[in-house]
Formats: sequence, C-alpha cells, structure tokens
Amino acid sequence: MTTAASSSPLEPFVLADHPVLDMLNTQAAVDGAPLEFWRSDEDVRAWLALTGWGLPEASFAKGELLKAAVTLREAVRELVEQRKAGGQGAPDVLNRFLGTPSHLRLDWSANGDLRLEKVRTSATAEQYLAPLAEAAAELLVEGDFNLVRECEHPDCVLWFYDRTKSHRRRWCSMALCGNRHKVAEFRKRKQQ
Repeated sequence: MTTAASSSPLEPFVLADHPVLDMLNTQAAVDGAPLEFWRSDEDVRAWLALTGWGLPEASFAKGELLKAAVTLREAVRELVEQRKAGGQGAPDVLNRFLGTPSHLRLDWSANGDLRLEKVRTSATAEQYLAPLAEAAAELLVEGDFNLVRECEHPDCVLWFYDRTKSHRRRWCSMALCGNRHKVAEFRKRKQQ
C-alpha cells in the first residue's frame, strides 16, 4: 500500500477492522480523485483472497462477478450510510444476495471433531457473494453504529469500525489521513 500522497495504491485499503467496511473501501479517493479498485473479475477475486474470504473457485461469464460485487458494495454502502444517519434504507438488493439456497451439513472428522458448515448454491455471482452479503446484514443488525465511522479527513471517503480501547479513532489510518491532518495543522500554525 502506498501513502495518500502517492499516485495510487497497488491494492485496496484493508484497514477498516471489519470486512464489510473494507468492501466499501474498495472505492476510495486518492489526492482528491476517485479510485476504483474493482475494475475486473480478477480484482474482485484478489480482494476476496486478500481479505480472507476463502470462497471456493467458481467461474462466471466475464464481468458477472465484477457487476455483482459492485452492485452489492453500493447497496451496502447506501444501507450503512442510512443506518449511520439514523434513517431507513431499502434492503431489496441486499435481500436478493441473501436469498441464496443453503443448508447445514454436519462434518465429523476422523479425529472426532464435530463441525457444522453451511453449504451454499453458487451458480450465480450473486449466490457466490452471499457470505459477504450475510456479513453485511449482520453488521447492519448487530453492529454498534456509534463505532462505525467515516474518516474525519475532509478528502477521505474510507470507513472503519473503531475497535480502539478509548473509541476515539478519527482517521482511517494514522499513517494516511492522521499524518496529513497533523502536517496541515503544523503548516497552518507556522503561517500564523
């Protein structure tokens, strides 16, 4: 990852302390210009691997995974913004991703360990992304939205979940926006 002062990061920012908010951060702003990290199906697959989703390999028509991922991201962004503002969002698009057929399967390993796993249909890109949609729904229902925040830097659009002990995190990253703020404040004091 590069700093905010450079032309563009090599890979998406993973600094939100919540995978759903990291998904929102796949669209960012660098030096005031919008930056889209998901430009292809391969970009989405790379992000899923980078963030540890561990979804099985699946193939779709070219562009189908990208289209579904961007649709999910923008629907979730709207719902997070509405929830944060105390409003009411329309969950229709998210519910479409959540409507994936699934069932539980008991796995009993040779060493005696028992584990329940959810088996999903993943014939479409929307079905494939259902685990991410479930995580988004869980964030919306169970997340503490006092701790879901947008970076306070005026040029930043990144989200994060404040898991600090004091719950006073202000910046997406101290190395990115925190330092930019400190430098700007120093320059302002120096000019006065």
